Amino acid sequence: MAEPDRGGVTGRPPELFPLFAGIDTLPGIGPKMAKALEGAAISRPRDLVLTLPQSGIDRRRVDTIRDVVPPSVVTIAVTIGRHRPSQRRGGPHRVMVEDGAGNAFDLVFFRGGGPWLEDQLPTGERRIVSGKLELFDGVAQIVHPDHIVRPEDAAKIPEFEPVYPLTAGVTQKAMSKAAAAALHRLPQGDDWIDPGVLAREGWPSFADALRMAHAPRSMAELAAEAPARRRLAYDEMLAHQVTLALARARRREKPGRATAGDGALRARVLGALPYDPTSAQARAMEEIAADMAAPRRMNRLLQGDVGSGKTLVAFAALLTAVEAGGQGVLMAPTEILARQHMESLAPLAEAAGIRLAVLTGRDRGADRARLLGDLAEGRIRILVGTHAVFQKDVVFGDLRLAVIDEQHRFGVAQRMELGAKGERMDILVMTATPIPRSLSLAQYGDMDVSVLDEKPPGRTPIVTSSVPMARLPDVVERLRGAIAEGRQAYWVCPLVEESETADLTAAEERFKRLRAAFGDDQVGLVHGRLTPAEKDAAMARFASGQTAVLVATTVIEVGVNVPNASIMVIEQAESFGLAQLHQLRGRVGRGAVASTCLLLYRAPLGETARRRLDILRQSEDGFRIAEEDLAIRGAGDLIGTAQSGMPRFRIAEPERQSGLMATAQRDARALLEIDPRLEGQRGRAIKILLWLMEQDRAIRLIDIG
Repeated sequence: MAEPDRGGVTGRPPELFPLFAGIDTLPGIGPKMAKALEGAAISRPRDLVLTLPQSGIDRRRVDTIRDVVPPSVVTIAVTIGRHRPSQRRGGPHRVMVEDGAGNAFDLVFFRGGGPWLEDQLPTGERRIVSGKLELFDGVAQIVHPDHIVRPEDAAKIPEFEPVYPLTAGVTQKAMSKAAAAALHRLPQGDDWIDPGVLAREGWPSFADALRMAHAPRSMAELAAEAPARRRLAYDEMLAHQVTLALARARRREKPGRATAGDGALRARVLGALPYDPTSAQARAMEEIAADMAAPRRMNRLLQGDVGSGKTLVAFAALLTAVEAGGQGVLMAPTEILARQHMESLAPLAEAAGIRLAVLTGRDRGADRARLLGDLAEGRIRILVGTHAVFQKDVVFGDLRLAVIDEQHRFGVAQRMELGAKGERMDILVMTATPIPRSLSLAQYGDMDVSVLDEKPPGRTPIVTSSVPMARLPDVVERLRGAIAEGRQAYWVCPLVEESETADLTAAEERFKRLRAAFGDDQVGLVHGRLTPAEKDAAMARFASGQTAVLVATTVIEVGVNVPNASIMVIEQAESFGLAQLHQLRGRVGRGAVASTCLLLYRAPLGETARRRLDILRQSEDGFRIAEEDLAIRGAGDLIGTAQSGMPRFRIAEPERQSGLMATAQRDARALLEIDPRLEGQRGRAIKILLWLMEQDRAIRLIDIG
């Protein structure tokens, strides 16, 4: 009988009960050690078998210490010489030993009585010892050898000893013994991996892979690419991707509406452009139009670098909704961005001959009431809005498509409220943050993805330079000359200890100094404490050219568009992340003038900071920069694991195993096409995997599906 589950979900299979018992059911683990293991997130045998050794110690025998370079672990046969007990309490007890080539060294003990040591190491006899050989005052010694055995027991010393990640109160010996006991509880059954993948990769079974991973025979077997570890990483990824594929399949089962346009409005807009869309834009437009024409709900991510032309692709999708007789909404996270979208889309809407409007929290009174009336009657075909669109009195005549810009700025509840405003509407999510392929699959694996990996013509390259803060006066003078030529500049102030107050102080201080240098009317200031109206006013003065320099905190990071701004100064650039620096740099290079990004840094630079600035100087490719950022910082830091929906893998390294993640996604989706409820032989095995990897959400989706 299956174990009941509090969520009403089908219970855990009985064969997994031993792995999900208390950790203290394993031999040698009492209450004290069980408490200690909790510090390493190990509370059940299942957690222990998925906690793999992180390194190892080579204990292969050597004949002599002559060629050993201390400090180094050696395993060697020795002849025991005389004992030299300490003359003072707590001092070292030394035992002189000699290897087979006549080289002498000491074994040193700071605890253990003389009689016990003399019994363990009798003068004149041979023993095999293993431990770290070090030099102390020019004398070679091993302090507290890890192993001392008689020659006939040499096999008791492993040639390669795994080293586990430890927490206080747990020894390697105890961890190894507990892991070995936990491995005896592994279930035997059908493999959940696709037989074709298993054969192609030459992987062992799940149980064998775990046994091999816990008993590596060399450093090579500890590597992520070792067959056993690679297979276990794939198991984790497959469980995660099956969960995402189930969520995607359930969403696609919900009835949608076929929204098929005739292409007339899109043709008008594209015909009015002074350039042709890139092949990436054309491909994304086709993918989105095909999704919208299908009778199921679209849930697609449009991912593109700064300046890759996402807005045009999104507008083409909105026009498809209008061509089909419906309406569309474009959601922006801030008022500045909403009004900017409005300005950039207005000429396109005019070319299409449709009515476009903007709704923000600032709209009040009769004007707002008129706008809402026109929206409800369907006279406004496309609405650009902020969080104000979520309000209950905002009603659409026939909402077919919602485009959400920078989804992470909107909460789940808000997206649900938006979904309630349109019957079975399609969703298109846009992000200007290039996400490495591995993380895109892990984070957005339940969505279909369109990637814009080309830049439209007309974007000028940006020259990026690193400049020490000591040369700040030179930068100010260079800026003075550029302003005299009619150019404009952003000056982004440093991140100060993640403190908004300190950030603000730094920005206000720089604002005062630059006003003193260039004149009060030449410098504006934007920061997070200003009201939306104050921010908009400062941005409007900058966009119209009334101010030449805009001092800002990172509030201008995403989306702001001032084509005449051709200089970006980032103060203390070493305090920013690589992706954030790339986003900030993307605010310039939007016009015909050659643009410059100056990375001001405080010397001396650390190695990581130098690497970040070097990468930025060398490349403008946001996807390459995102991959490098991932390599430097790791997945959790890059996108903020807690709020990102990124899984916490124990074995898999998605940033380094993107190919495996892609295979897992294809496999999971293919499996659900033929066995949507996981009722076949392989489907039942997959359910065991989902329980093992604690993908309760997936189990629930199957149960209620």
